[in-house]
This record gives sequence, C-alpha cells and structure tokens, in this order.
Amino acid sequence: MATFKDFNFKLIVVEQLMYVDERLTPQFRLADLLKEKGLGDPWEYAQQHGLAYQIVPEARSYFESLEIGDELLADVEELCMDGGNQVYQECAPVWDGEDDLFDVASLDDLVLLPNLRRVLGSEFLGPELRNVLSARGIAAD
Repeated sequence: MATFKDFNFKLIVVEQLMYVDERLTPQFRLADLLKEKGLGDPWEYAQQHGLAYQIVPEARSYFESLEIGDELLADVEELCMDGGNQVYQECAPVWDGEDDLFDVASLDDLVLLPNLRRVLGSEFLGPELRNVLSARGIAAD
C-alpha cells in the first residue's frame, strides 16, 4: 500500500477515486460517522467544538489511515484541485475555501501516480510546484 507524504495531496487523490470515479469504497461521509457516534450534525459539531475552518479530527484520522492500493493509484490520470471538492466538505464542514487549509505543500507523492497526465486547478499551486508538474510532462490547467 502506498504511503503519502502530503496529506492534502492524498485528499485530492481520494476526491478522484472516492467521489468522482467511485472506485474507492465505501464513500466516507462525516455525517454518517458522527451520527453513528451520537455526535450530531457535522456543521453543528464543528461549530460547538471550535473546529470551524479546521479539519475535524475524526475525518483526519479516517483519511490518514485510509489505504489506497497501487492498482487504483495506477488508474489515476487526472486530478482536480477545487475548493468545492466533496472530500474537503467531509473533512471541514465549516470551511469557505478562503484560506490555505488544503493547500498542497509538496508533490513528492507524484511517484505514486505513474499515469497522471493532467491536474485541473493547478493555479492553486505555487510556481515551483507547477514547474514540477511541467517537468514530469503533466498538463497543468
């Protein structure tokens, strides 16, 4: 199983595999997890526990421990970086996309995606990271 160095990059991969392609199952729903634990609605839970604009610890724990097989990673040809990604709402239900909470700091994990050809929303990456994509022949749109 692959080990990711950048949690936020892993979330982008999870977005593609779990919420877009629906191949990484079951789909994680913070609401279901909190309901199961008797903790209530995600938005209210985040507000009541001082977790506005932060990743809810239960979601972080789930995604950090989530294993993604090499065969699924090899199928990833495109990623989309967008503040409206479902995975971000599952992690931080009280988040407006106006800060750096989900910014990717490193592209070291590109080695885990041998067939990645395109990254949509790459304007959210700094110039040095866009250069890394370009050097690997990955279209940065």
